[in-house]
Order: sequence, then structure tokens, then C-alpha cells
Amino acid sequence: MDPITIVKSKVAPLDRADVDTDQIIPKQFLKRVERTGFGEFLFFDWKNEDFYILDRPEYEGARILVAGRNFGCGSSREHAPWAIQDYGFDVVIAPSFADIFRTNCTKIGMLPVILPEEDVRTIMQEALDQPGTEMTVDLEECVVAFPDGRTVEFHIEDSVRDRLLNGWDDIGLTMLKDADIAAYEASRERQGPVTTVLL
Repeated sequence: MDPITIVKSKVAPLDRADVDTDQIIPKQFLKRVERTGFGEFLFFDWKNEDFYILDRPEYEGARILVAGRNFGCGSSREHAPWAIQDYGFDVVIAPSFADIFRTNCTKIGMLPVILPEEDVRTIMQEALDQPGTEMTVDLEECVVAFPDGRTVEFHIEDSVRDRLLNGWDDIGLTMLKDADIAAYEASRERQGPVTTVLL
């Protein structure tokens, strides 16, 4: 996966709380095992709703999504963060996330940022009032920089931060131990039961 360090981008607002994974990517589209091809179906059932504005031209190219509390609740489908990432987002900011969704994000190189509800509301309102508003999310310093220059710190576990900064997925983490694995495989006993073929 690609490393994340600093993301400076337009912000796309989704002014909804308790967005569940079936709303993020409806079940009828879960027919692929690859991580690509889901972005076009992101929030499919909401595309004709008045509150849905992510596909407006002024938000095109946004890499930061801001949403309400408890984002990613519902089923544990990995396809939900796949769809968000495939659509073009690298960062999701919300007051809270469902735990499994949050973990699934970090395993594919997408950064979930938890901020106080008041700060999320400020970001949301600015993105709604002034489409095209840009912000900076700095994973190296663990801060979000507002357009007015104010910064807010966010917390992320050191191990998760290291994974994202270095672009290490689970396989990448395993490969960091390649020399130890090779040494173990070369030195371990391989004796086992003797088998006999009976004719």
C-alpha cells in the first residue's frame, strides 16, 4: 500500500451520523475480491438524495471526507473502506468510528482521524459554505490544519502510525521479518513420522 504522510486537499462533506457499511457500499455490489472497482458504487442508494453532494463538481478530486459520528457502523465488510479509497479519499475525519471499520481502513492505507465533534462540525460547515475549501492532515505531526491556520492534534496508535507512514500492510510487516523467518526455516528440525506405503 502507498504511504501516507501529509494530505493537503479539498474537503468533501457528508453531513450524516451513523453511516453504516451497507450505505457506504450496498450488498449487491460485493461480488469482487479485488480492492478496485467499488468507487463508482460508493453511497449508491443516496446519489439522488438532496443531502448527497459528494459528486458535485466543486468537490471533485477531494481526498478528505468529513462525516458524522459512528461512521462505518454495521457489518464488518472490508469493501466499505475499499470503496471509499477507490473513489479517491485518503483520509476520513469523524468524531468516532466503528472499531472494525477503523481497523480495516488502516490495513489498506487509509487514515481515519478522530476529532472532537465541535471541530468536525466546523470543518463540515466550512466545506458546505465554501466548497473547495482545502485542509491539511499531517500524519507525521498528528495534526489537522484548518484553512484559518488553526491546528488541532489527533491521536493514533504509534504502531498504526508507523504502518501508514511506511506503507506497510500485513504482508509488508511480515516481510520485515524475512531474515528471521529464513533463519528459523533453515535451522528447525524437519524430522517427522516415517510413512510406509502398503501395497
